[in-house]
Amino acid sequence: MREINDRGTKKWTSLMMPEHVQMVQEVYKEQTRVDKPVLDEQQIQDHAFALEMAMNDNLTVELKYHNGHNYTYVPVKVVGMNGDTKKVSCIDQQEKDDIQLNFYDIINVIFL
Repeated sequence: MREINDRGTKKWTSLMMPEHVQMVQEVYKEQTRVDKPVLDEQQIQDHAFALEMAMNDNLTVELKYHNGHNYTYVPVKVVGMNGDTKKVSCIDQQEKDDIQLNFYDIINVIFL
């Protein structure tokens, strides 16, 4: 008897165009999207106080912020806060890069 040599999904990958792959990835990303929570005034003041204290004392904090689709956790040193533009300037402790975050995207501040 003859065996059937089935390649599974390998035979279909050649039919997927790069545009289709990108569209499938975007649909998956949209399905896994997490909405940004609404913070009350007390939480916003707590975050501002914690960020200012971290900046003045040169402390490392872990920020949880909303990146547009999901949450990102990153250990940073806060180097500046701009009240006019509502931006927080940080240095990423893992990548050693400068980061500009919108103050209202920050969900949580944890001291390390």
